[in-house]
Amino acid sequence: MTPAEMEARIVRYGDLRPCKTAFIDAHTPGSDQKENFTIIGGGVSESPDQHVHIVLPHGFNIGAAGQPPKCRNSLHSHRTAEVFFVLKGRWRFFWGRWGDAGEVVLEEGDIINIPTGIFRGFENIGTDYGMIMAVLGGDDAGGGVIWAPQVIEEAQAHGLILGANGRLYDTKRGETLPDEVKPMPVLSGEELQDFPEMTPQQVVGYGVRRYNDLMALANKEPVEVIGETGVIRDKPGFEITFLTRASASPVMHAHDRASVLMPVRGHWRLRWEGGEATLNPGDTCSVPAGLRHTSVPAMTGEASLYHIVGTDDPAGPTWLG
Repeated sequence: MTPAEMEARIVRYGDLRPCKTAFIDAHTPGSDQKENFTIIGGGVSESPDQHVHIVLPHGFNIGAAGQPPKCRNSLHSHRTAEVFFVLKGRWRFFWGRWGDAGEVVLEEGDIINIPTGIFRGFENIGTDYGMIMAVLGGDDAGGGVIWAPQVIEEAQAHGLILGANGRLYDTKRGETLPDEVKPMPVLSGEELQDFPEMTPQQVVGYGVRRYNDLMALANKEPVEVIGETGVIRDKPGFEITFLTRASASPVMHAHDRASVLMPVRGHWRLRWEGGEATLNPGDTCSVPAGLRHTSVPAMTGEASLYHIVGTDDPAGPTWLG
């Protein structure tokens, strides 16, 4: 693989292309300034305006959300795993039918695996523009987003209608729902019974790991953050590993499927049989299956990186076994 071919598989943080109309709450006050990024895979955007940087299937999706202070993402749910790590800023994650069942504040480098089947949202509570990176299970990310009923109802009051086909129609642009497309139905009272109100102990104790703790765990060798034997035990169809300067190895290796490198801190030198490239915080790199490579810090100072690779486990509900 030539350097030019590899560069085509690296999405640079500065080259990310946002979509400001990705979801149904794009006009809702308090959520109308958020930006959505689809980096790898089709994502779950409801807008044809969404740009996809790398369309190659990996068995999971990589995305991101960028938001100014006090901007929030509305309550929703997924059928497959939704994992976030904070790249920039300070974020409040909250959950429950009305968003009041519990909350947790995460800072740079922290990671959360949100259990499937609960409504969740997040808000930038920092003082500057913030960014969180996301991993969604499955190539189709579970077929889309499930919105809390009030989100759909409020969006309609601000001109956005979600069709049953999963596409948004913006009345402010003069768009109307086609005759053959029905509106997305809101969940009934009976259906809402399938969305539990999990306690903070259940969500935080199960799915949150702090950056400083991961730095300590990965002092000698990479630590499996999410996986069957990970510090967060789950089988979402992918594994996430955390590397530091102390645990990165210069030994060349390869995977039987495409893997993804996502630096959190420091600059990392990716070497492969054919060239090398430098990865920076916020960059996302897709390494082809079978390509022998290694990644080590390129400069002195703190360095950390999340590594994602698919598994043979099917994408589905959170595994709490």
